[in-house]
Formats: sequence, C-alpha cells, structure tokens
Amino acid sequence: MKFGVVVFPGSNCDHDCWYAPAKNLGFPTEMIWHDSSTLGDVDAVILPGGFAYGDYLRCGAIAKFSRVMTAVKKFANDGGLVIGICNGFQILVESGMLPGALLRNRGLKFICRPVDLRVETVDSPFSAEAAKGQILRMPIAHGEGCYFADDRTLDELEAEDRVLVRYVDNPNGSLRNIAGILNEKRNVMGLMPHPDRACDPLMGSTDGAVIFNSMAAAFAAIAK
Repeated sequence: MKFGVVVFPGSNCDHDCWYAPAKNLGFPTEMIWHDSSTLGDVDAVILPGGFAYGDYLRCGAIAKFSRVMTAVKKFANDGGLVIGICNGFQILVESGMLPGALLRNRGLKFICRPVDLRVETVDSPFSAEAAKGQILRMPIAHGEGCYFADDRTLDELEAEDRVLVRYVDNPNGSLRNIAGILNEKRNVMGLMPHPDRACDPLMGSTDGAVIFNSMAAAFAAIAK
C-alpha cells in the first residue's frame, strides 16, 4: 500500500505524516504538492496538520480551494481512503467532505498534550484493527479543535456508527466528546488527535499505528 501526504503552504506535520507510515511502519509514502492536479499512484491520501495558508481566513477555508483538493474529492468519490489529521480534518469539513465544524477550543487556548481516546466503531477501514472500547493515547495540538454540529447531524453520526473515536476526558469542548468521524461511505475520516505522532516508542505511544495498519489491511482486503 502506498500513502500520499498532501503538502499545503503552512503544513507543519507533513513530515510526521510521511515518517510514521514510511519509517515506523514500512509503507511506501510520498509527498503531494498542493498545486498538483493529480495524486499519482497512491492508494490512500493523508491531509496533515499545520496551518494551511496560515489559517488567515478560517482553518481550512483557503486550503479547500487548492488544486489538489479537486483530485482528493474525486479520489474519495471513487472509494479511495482519505484521512485528515488536525488541520486536515478542518480542511475536510470546510470542503464539505465531512459534516460539522471545528471551533475555538473551550477556554480559547491552544492545547498541546497527550489525550486518551475510546474507539467507538471498528466498522471502518481506519479502525478495523482496533477493538471496540479500546483506549488509544495520542497527542493533540490545536487551538480550534472543538467539534460542533447541530443535533440532527450528531444524532445521524451516532445512529450510523460514524463516530470513530471520542475523548475520554474532553479537552476542548467538542460536542458529545467527538474526536474523529467518518463520512457516509466510511472511506473518509477526520481526526483531531495525531496518530502520526504516536507511532514511535520514543514518542511515548505507538497507539496511532492502529490507524495506518487498519488502512493497509482494508486496502489489502479490497485488492484481493
């Protein structure tokens, strides 16, 4: 399986998102420039964390107009796996690929620390290698990570088993403790915590590897 990491001006976790699958887990991984009109021969796309275009308008609001996002949307519509991490989640929401919004954290402060997450569904290509109820420890690093949606959307996410993970101890005020969600086709995921920063023992946790390994296992199953 080959991962592609989209690089926007202002991305600062692009190397992390390359290193985790490439060096920690051994998957071929390449960078994709934001101005590219194609994704090449990748099998999954990662939108990394950072401050795309400086977040000068609203997190992800400018990045959604990047040329590469047309290719990312087509890739997802064709069934390709797409994961947006932190700022990548914000870009997916702004692009209309996931519902809801990411607002300023409760307390209006940037938060950077490890958090515990509870796996809510294993019925997805991003969590199939995890166990339902499993606790994963990953770091967060965001100022606008409070997940918000209207009650109807929240009810739909829960009824359709599209809440992937929840915070055990909600650090940012996200409604219903939501930390990660899936689209209706279950092939696009947004996640505020950083699995890319939790794949190396030196970082204090390797729990993030379950996300990338699940994606690889799902791709292998499709390939068969």
